[in-house]
This record gives sequence, structure tokens and C-alpha cells, in this order.
Amino acid sequence: MIKQDDELDKLEEDIRKLKNKYDQFFAGIQKVPPSHERHLVEVYIHELSRQKIRDNARRFRLSTVLSRYNQYREMWGRKMREREEGPMDFRRRRAALNQPSEPPHRERAAAPRVTSSESDPYVKLVAGSNGEEIRRIYEKIEKEQQKLGKQPGVTFDQLRNMIEKQSEAVRARYNVNAVAFRVDVVDGKVKLKAKPIQE
Repeated sequence: MIKQDDELDKLEEDIRKLKNKYDQFFAGIQKVPPSHERHLVEVYIHELSRQKIRDNARRFRLSTVLSRYNQYREMWGRKMREREEGPMDFRRRRAALNQPSEPPHRERAAAPRVTSSESDPYVKLVAGSNGEEIRRIYEKIEKEQQKLGKQPGVTFDQLRNMIEKQSEAVRARYNVNAVAFRVDVVDGKVKLKAKPIQE
């Protein structure tokens, strides 16, 4: 019994250490995800799961530990997808600002339709030199909103504050020195796309 409890103690400690490493990775302290450590934990879980556990208390404890680990796995997977797809906060705010103007029973397209020009270039922003570039982005938003018969959902100052905060967060998250933005119209809504750039 002591040996079995030691095994579960080791598993809980290994999972705790793995979570700390993922926290450091998502905070930008570690440059690569702890894939090797995660593989070792999952091999150990597989070995424990193959054992025939007769003790109800131990079986319940193992089930609880595995449930918590699966929640961590889902969280890590979601955060990895967010890193790969780019920051969404600004796009969510834009969608929320535009949403009230949409009729409640609007037809929904099967897939997003981008109606702005694919040749529209990204506008690159670096720390400390964003005034003219943000003005270009704002003018583009105004132009696309006018085509849709709408007024811009944000003022220039609001856009500047949002973009500067978003740029700072992206530079810190991806350890880059520049962020590029472009304006698209998707299904009749003005969207702002962002991507990190390393120069």
C-alpha cells in the first residue's frame, strides 16, 4: 500500500511540476513547451492505468488526479491554439461593437466571406512610432464602414489605445519587435487582423 500511495504522490507531483512549466511557457519565461516532460507524465499515467486497482480509495484518488490532468490538457490545448491563431481580444471587441446594428434574424452564411481586397497590405507597428500607422488603419476602417453604410464603432483615440495595448501584449507574448495589422470585411463586418513580426 505504501508503494501504491508513493506512486500516486509521484504522479501528483509530476503533474504539478508540468503545470508550472506550462505556466512559465505561456508567460514567455520558457521559449518552448515542455513536450518531453509531458510525454513522461503520460507514459507514467498509462502504466498506472494498466494496473488492476482493487482499493476503492486509491482508485478514486487516481480518477480524481486524472480528471484534473485532463482539464489541464484541455486548457493547454486551447492556449496553444490561441497562440497559433493570433490575439482575439481586439476582434472580439470589434464584433461586440458591431453586433447591435445587426437584425436579430439575419441570414447566416455557411462560411465567412471576406469582401475586402486580398491585396490590402498589413500595416506594421513598432514600439514608439505608431501615430501615422494607426491613422492609416483608422482611415481604412472608416472607408470600409462607409461602404457598409455604417459609422466607425470606435474613435481614433479608442483605436489607438486598443492597438497600442494589443501590440505591447503581442510583442511580449511572441518576443517580437513589431506587430502588423490589416483591416478586412468579413460577412459585412469590419475586422482587424494582427500578426507578430520579427525583424
